Amino acid sequence: MINVSILLGVQMVEWSKTWVSNVAGVIAIVIAMPMWVTSLPQFRRMKFELFFYTHHLYLLYIFFYVLHVGDAYFCMILPGIFLFLIDRYLRFLQSQQRTALLSARILPCGLLELNFSKTPGLYYNPTSILFVNVPRISKLQWHPFTVSSNCNMETDELSVVIKCQGSWSDKLYKELGSSLDRLEVSTEGPYGPTSSHFLRHECLVLVSGGSGITPFISIIREIIFQIQKPNFKVPRVIMICAFKNSADLAMLDLLLPILGTPQQISQIQLQIEAYITREEEQPMTETHKPLQTIWFKPSPLDSPISATLGPNNWLWLGAIISSSFLMFLLLLGIVTRYYIYPIDHNTEQIYHFSYRALWDIFLVCVCIFIVSSVVFMWCKKQNAREANRIQKREISTPVTSQRVSPWFSGAELESLPHQSLVQATKVHFGSRPDFKETLLDLKESDVGVLACGPRKMRHDVAKICASGLAQNLHFESISFTL
Repeated sequence: MINVSILLGVQMVEWSKTWVSNVAGVIAIVIAMPMWVTSLPQFRRMKFELFFYTHHLYLLYIFFYVLHVGDAYFCMILPGIFLFLIDRYLRFLQSQQRTALLSARILPCGLLELNFSKTPGLYYNPTSILFVNVPRISKLQWHPFTVSSNCNMETDELSVVIKCQGSWSDKLYKELGSSLDRLEVSTEGPYGPTSSHFLRHECLVLVSGGSGITPFISIIREIIFQIQKPNFKVPRVIMICAFKNSADLAMLDLLLPILGTPQQISQIQLQIEAYITREEEQPMTETHKPLQTIWFKPSPLDSPISATLGPNNWLWLGAIISSSFLMFLLLLGIVTRYYIYPIDHNTEQIYHFSYRALWDIFLVCVCIFIVSSVVFMWCKKQNAREANRIQKREISTPVTSQRVSPWFSGAELESLPHQSLVQATKVHFGSRPDFKETLLDLKESDVGVLACGPRKMRHDVAKICASGLAQNLHFESISFTL
């Protein structure tokens, strides 16, 4: 028994020159274990920073895994590794630029909207997300947030919505409330769906709970833009919102962009049913904090958000993938023929099994680095020319404005778009939405039901749509839960 244990121990630490490396496999398993443990829901939700930093070990895991299995098995997973490394390196290049932060809206319910400058050529679809890094808070943490703006309506701006639900977002909320004149921010993205499929429905039902309303903001703004096109068939929109407190009604204020809301919003068949679950009646206006809008100083070192590879993003990305892979095959062939082959066919020695895998890793990284860097720098020059045409706001000192949200009683309505939105909103205090009654009463033949919010709420709506009681309901869940 002791001899067997010793033999197994010797084999575990063996690094064979002619076959797989057992010790490299053991190291890969040791690295993978904390990554797996911190992926459990208890760690992801309660200890996000531990989960986040631990998963940076994936680079070491892939490295030792490839050394363990060798170059033959590495080729089996090469397409996925290759595409991942290209995407990750391009994201790294984009994140090195400082993004121009124009303004921020601070809502009394603990919600933030950050408004960035962007190039007109950047296109994205509703429900996209943007990764945001604030070095003042943490140089390493990147957090994804919902994009609330519309690239067609707001050609020079991109907005994201942030709910204060953790230490990072709480620190950001405090920083913005401390009279800053500017804030350094870096971004990656935006990333999102390839099409606006929700526009095909006759009726659109948007069900949200709390901050789950944020992905629907971009959908409403997309419909506001599309309605300006001739012969566009506008779907009827029913938004069902469940909030805990009346202060959360200020989230509805984000349905309209900070500047330039078109008057055509009154033409949308919009019905908003807002439910306040923890209050029986609406408090007085004086009890609510005002909504603050902060404008920041522009900096010549900041640049607007732009597509990483310019307007022809897919064309350049295809060129990077194909050319870097061809370069990898060419260099691998040269190294194999003129370096590895002569050693491997020498009767006195055999080329080390793990060294072959090291050559594969090295050549993949070199090819991706060279091709991606060249294309990125070329596109960066093109984006810089487009950015120079953007008229920047000239603000000598920080400006902060305050107003009461129009959904609170007694508040003044600023404009016709706000009046139309308030008139379309019905607030219910001390009750919860009856999803079954609302959904089954819809008469349209094609109804798209989108739900975003707590898991139980999304499951309840999904059960109704899948119950077979109505054949016109098409359900889709949007979830950003970790």
